[in-house]
Amino acid sequence: MKPEQIEHEMKRVISAENTFMRMNTPDPSSLWQKPLERYIPAQLQNTLYAAFCKAFTLILDNGTMWIEKTYNAEKIKEDYQIHQYASAVRKDKNGMSDFRKNVRKSKYVNSMISAAEGIGMGALGIGLADIPLLLAVLLRSVYEIALQYGFSYDSEEEQVFILRLMETALLHGDELDSQNAELNRLLYAGKLPEISRSEQIKRTSGVLAADVLFLKFIQGIPVVGMVGGVSDIVCHKKITDYAELKYRRRFLHGQM
Repeated sequence: MKPEQIEHEMKRVISAENTFMRMNTPDPSSLWQKPLERYIPAQLQNTLYAAFCKAFTLILDNGTMWIEKTYNAEKIKEDYQIHQYASAVRKDKNGMSDFRKNVRKSKYVNSMISAAEGIGMGALGIGLADIPLLLAVLLRSVYEIALQYGFSYDSEEEQVFILRLMETALLHGDELDSQNAELNRLLYAGKLPEISRSEQIKRTSGVLAADVLFLKFIQGIPVVGMVGGVSDIVCHKKITDYAELKYRRRFLHGQM
């Protein structure tokens, strides 16, 4: 990509990131959800945390090959090569329009899958048991975004980066500001987080458990749980929106 294209696209990323930060710095659930959490069994968050840790480990160790059967990884890689060449020869500033268009399509498809999974499980009164499925859909979505920007997800270092994205996307306030700034510093330096995968799984699982605590509780109630199932959709959107921003920024830094 030409320097002026990179500069133009980086401004777009920064603007979109600032919008994400403004929308997610306050915790929108704090006004209505937090006061009701006192009615939730004290052990539930620990149970959720343990379930997320176990599901992450299982999927990252043995489940990636099954996730890959749900999309055409080779086709996405081929499209990336085509879009990369097209961005290099385009004369206007919209050198990454094809990248963004493909990501929007995949995010839409995966959001529909997330909606069907969350609301369907909620209608049946299935809460905790849908966690492996929720994580599989989330990881599928981020894997596709990574491939669309030319990054693999096979190494442990890349898996740690994906887990850190998921953790940061669900934070609020000063924690979100701090973690986002740290990720940007790493991307600018061409580095990835220096932490073990097992430790990052614990961090991400803790944030996920806290984020979906109340809605997973009511998701266990048949029919009413459909409302709780919406938590999967909200969670999916936050994580995929944030992942797209970070992978696009990472791609652009690599072009400099």
